[in-house]
Amino acid sequence: MTQTLLVVVLFVGAMAMLPWLVRRLQQRQGAAGTAAAGASRVLSAVAVGPHQRVVTVEVGPEHARTLLVLGVTAQNVSCLHTMPVSSAQGSGSPVSAGDLPHQPSSFAQEIAAAVGGPGKTPHG
Repeated sequence: MTQTLLVVVLFVGAMAMLPWLVRRLQQRQGAAGTAAAGASRVLSAVAVGPHQRVVTVEVGPEHARTLLVLGVTAQNVSCLHTMPVSSAQGSGSPVSAGDLPHQPSSFAQEIAAAVGGPGKTPHG
């Protein structure tokens, strides 16, 4: 009976130590993953609605950086556009909004140009 009681006590002790062990392993993996996460950088985030954002992220190794424009909602993330950093800027330094190839002066002007010029509306 003493031997059975000892096995039960060891089993209960092992079960009590299990959450601590799992947390410890997760912390070690988190520290190892931090070095890889340094390869990406959020350059900008613009709210376009209560739960929607357009986020520009720079990813990839130093010699082949890529810009991703992502549409982010509570349910998913969609890639809207990709562009190599070298085509946006000659050096490997971060890209600012002024360095992007086509920079419309305002959203209203961009819509007007898409519709057919200033003063025209889509329905008339």
